[in-house]
Amino acid sequence: MTAADTAAAPAAVVAGRRGGRFAGFVRVSIALQTAGIFFQAVTAGTALTSEVGSTLHDLGSKGMYAMSMLYLLAAILAWRPGGGPGRPALYATGFLLLGTLQVVMGVNHVMAVHLPLGVLMFGLSLLDLGRVVLQRLRPTAEAAYAHSAS
Repeated sequence: MTAADTAAAPAAVVAGRRGGRFAGFVRVSIALQTAGIFFQAVTAGTALTSEVGSTLHDLGSKGMYAMSMLYLLAAILAWRPGGGPGRPALYATGFLLLGTLQVVMGVNHVMAVHLPLGVLMFGLSLLDLGRVVLQRLRPTAEAAYAHSAS
């Protein structure tokens, strides 16, 4: 193994384990989903008091749902062709299911479920965003070992 191979090994291990070229797509999509859910929280209060707030909340729900679908697409691409773990695809599927339930409860005005579910979704999305960001910052054990061996 040459010095160039050893230097490239940590990057290859990190890229292969975390979804390769699609890892950035996953980070961006989960950040967009979290921002969409936050926008929904901001417009929720105004939706109760004004027509403009209600319209913004309605448009935001469509955007948040689209961001959840984008996150699922990114997670699947990072998993299957990217060689990354499958767990983020499960998380993204869960978010899409929660988003579907959230939309149904909001349309039917079941606020006793809609509001707490929104808080839960925001918290889970923040946790997932933190996981993705920390995963990028933390080197894998294999990468750390390969780097220290050089």
